[in-house]
Amino acid sequence: MRILIATDAAAPQINGVVRVFETTAAHLEADGHVVEVIGPNRFATTFPAPGYPEVRLAQTLGRALPDMIDAFRPDAIHIPVEGPIGLAARHYCRKRRLPFTTSFHTRFGDYFSLRLGFGTGPAYAAQRWFHNAGQGFMVQTTTLERQLAARGFRNIRPWGRAVDTEAFRPQRENPGFDVDFLGLPRPIFLYVGRVSAEKNLPAFFALDLPGSKVVVGDGPAAAALATEFPDVHFLGYRHGEDLARHFSAADVFVFPSRFETFGLVVLESLACGTPVAAFPVQGPADIIGTTPHGVLSEDLRAAALAALSIDRTGCRTFAESFSWAECTRQFAQNLVPIPPSAWAG
Repeated sequence: MRILIATDAAAPQINGVVRVFETTAAHLEADGHVVEVIGPNRFATTFPAPGYPEVRLAQTLGRALPDMIDAFRPDAIHIPVEGPIGLAARHYCRKRRLPFTTSFHTRFGDYFSLRLGFGTGPAYAAQRWFHNAGQGFMVQTTTLERQLAARGFRNIRPWGRAVDTEAFRPQRENPGFDVDFLGLPRPIFLYVGRVSAEKNLPAFFALDLPGSKVVVGDGPAAAALATEFPDVHFLGYRHGEDLARHFSAADVFVFPSRFETFGLVVLESLACGTPVAAFPVQGPADIIGTTPHGVLSEDLRAAALAALSIDRTGCRTFAESFSWAECTRQFAQNLVPIPPSAWAG
């Protein structure tokens, strides 16, 4: 199958959505599919996303995107993100009467309510308009399925998440691995991800915890938070083997976000053997649930301290049950085929 993914979230951006689609594309290709990704880097003109200048969005006016789709002649089209590329691809498919699928990645309604004081209604209405135009709407968890169905979203199809257990693996037992390479007092409480307001990082930084608090990642709030919390160690982005090394060196992964659709970094931490402390909210609760591999509590300090005693081997074993092979099979099964006649003539 020739699969086209038209996405505003693509490299060189660094976030969970980008990692999901990079990994999905790689597994689809390994299964024999041909994948074409249309991201912002395919366009001559880009502009910074409002509030996130490091994220570049594409200027999609003109024939550029339709010409790319026509040249590829896909058997299926997936449009995950409600940005300029997503809107242009949606318009193209609607105009040509081509079926397409979408997927849910950001709870914009809750985010705008938190940041700007808006009600959740307008943002969810816009997302509902975007996604209900497609023939399939992929959602990560049963909790999210129920919530979105109650808000009027249709054609919902399950698409779980997984973790690359080869890239993210425990390293403490490796010969020569220096678990104290950071040179910081223990225990080490780690956060990995975007440093932005919606991640609720002050709820972690303000905790009275022993040892050290470490942040791997960057974002628009980094400079202000580094000034406000000078005892927190901001290390910037890390990638690949180096990122897994930081996960493995930590004693606990602390995830203070309350507005996640899933939270891939939770799985990545567990795959490296590092237990998780988080609030009992959608995302962490869907992954960890009542298992003994993390502590979910409204008292985040108590959760972080309790997580110190969790068995690291069990965390790894649990993460291994989240298979990318099954995740990719679900994605491919959810796609809606485009009739070959659409490209005739």
